[in-house]
Amino acid sequence: MEKHRPRKRFGQNFLRDGNIARKILDALDPDPADAVVEIGPGEGALTRLLLERLDRLDAIELDRDLIPALEGLAGGDRLRVQAADALAFDFRALAAERGRRLRVVGNLPYNISTPLLFHLLDQRDALSDMHFMLQREVVDRLAAQPGTKTYGRLSVMAQLDCAVTSLFRVPPGAFYPVPQVESAVVRLRLRPEDAPRPRDRTRFAEVVTRAFQARRKTLRNALRGLCDPSCLEAADIDPHLRAESLAVDDFIRLADRVTEGAGRPAES
Repeated sequence: MEKHRPRKRFGQNFLRDGNIARKILDALDPDPADAVVEIGPGEGALTRLLLERLDRLDAIELDRDLIPALEGLAGGDRLRVQAADALAFDFRALAAERGRRLRVVGNLPYNISTPLLFHLLDQRDALSDMHFMLQREVVDRLAAQPGTKTYGRLSVMAQLDCAVTSLFRVPPGAFYPVPQVESAVVRLRLRPEDAPRPRDRTRFAEVVTRAFQARRKTLRNALRGLCDPSCLEAADIDPHLRAESLAVDDFIRLADRVTEGAGRPAES
């Protein structure tokens, strides 16, 4: 592919290390019939390898100038590159068209990685798993466990729906232009449908957000006005703990108590 001048407005850092691309492919380990979607194929370093393993590949690329060269990587209908913004893409519609859940993979621009993850999780019923190259700091937060400094809102919201595994780190020199930060590859495997879920996801998100917005405060104080000490105790949670001490199941139990109205102060 002819070298393309990276565009800062698209957050482009192209992967040019073939060994890293091969490691991502090995982590994905696709079957030929899998419905794989690559987000941000760029110059096609990973795309070429995916086409060696798949009967058909869908890709989403925002930069239209990259699409003609990408489309030249495979004949017929084996590769379909859609000129679209992944932040607005309908993954459910693509899963329905393919007749199966999607496996999503890509080197995500740092500036959209978190909102894109939430966009995908909003369509989790259309997904099987996700393998992404992200800023290492984001991967550390996604995979963080309770009681650690990196554990926070992003950790809880991702782990509610996914089993998160940090796979390997990627040095800045694997990209052009060379970024100022280290990257890492993460696997997010969607949890089964019968996994614990909150009764009200909006309330769950509110509880988690409030708890971590004041992470230095005890839950008793951080959740004041939303969940009083009796609510916390009814959820079997010590009001003197801080948000980083709670596992995902604890937050589910707490949010369900708030949903039931146990934590709201009586109106005068």
